[in-house]
Amino acid sequence: MKNRFEKLFVTSVLVVGGFLVSIPFIWMILSSFKPEREARMMPPTFWPQEFTFEHYINLFTNLNFGTYFINTMIIVLFAMFGLLFNTMAGYGFAKFKFKGKEVVFLGVLATMMIPAQVSMIPVYLLLNQMGLTNTMAGIILPGLIAAFNIFLIRQFMTTIPNELIESARIDGAKEFRIFFQIIIPLSKPIIAVQAILTFVGAWNSFLWPLIVANDQALYTLSVGLALLQGQHSSSFALQMAGATVMVIPVLILFLIVQRYIVEGFNTTGIK
Repeated sequence: MKNRFEKLFVTSVLVVGGFLVSIPFIWMILSSFKPEREARMMPPTFWPQEFTFEHYINLFTNLNFGTYFINTMIIVLFAMFGLLFNTMAGYGFAKFKFKGKEVVFLGVLATMMIPAQVSMIPVYLLLNQMGLTNTMAGIILPGLIAAFNIFLIRQFMTTIPNELIESARIDGAKEFRIFFQIIIPLSKPIIAVQAILTFVGAWNSFLWPLIVANDQALYTLSVGLALLQGQHSSSFALQMAGATVMVIPVLILFLIVQRYIVEGFNTTGIK
């Protein structure tokens, strides 16, 4: 009886806490569907008295949010492609022996100690010499490889038994088959965690695209939202619509991969 009461109490606290935390997001989403007059009404209304999609239509027809959305999706797609390379690198550091491995890995770790803002100027100068400034390639390339991803994946893959890999090699499996059919399925928890971190980082990319790109046709949603707040500061509901476009895809991704994230935490705790 005591355990049941404790479980009910903890569940109630989590539900109430989760609802309180989500109130700003619910308010933001509902406000994006209100006419501007109602969004500024005092006292405010929680549920829209009149639903309207005019702000979303305005975002994608008059304010180039369609272009910003496509640019952001391109960056996210290549960031996920880069995550595959990071996973391969982490697997190589964890399971392969080669000369200078420890020195190279220490070099990778050393880059984690350098703030991203410090490396922006050298990277920009390199890209400028290559003629890649104000291009999508210039925005994408620096984000393909992440030292933190390599480190975290390498730490996880050290827990995979070497005997499993050796057995697959004895059975005649090639290295790419071992990686994609054995290592990747076993690494789903850590890859799910890295995928959502990579997605959020690429989705929210703001400073680097703003530095590299001079053409608004290359701007991302984050940059577009900042422009929206500056150019349409008086339109509260329009800003809420732009913020909703930014937030909803991240929430959808989290709902998809949350099972693997929890599994990753449990696996890490057990090991």
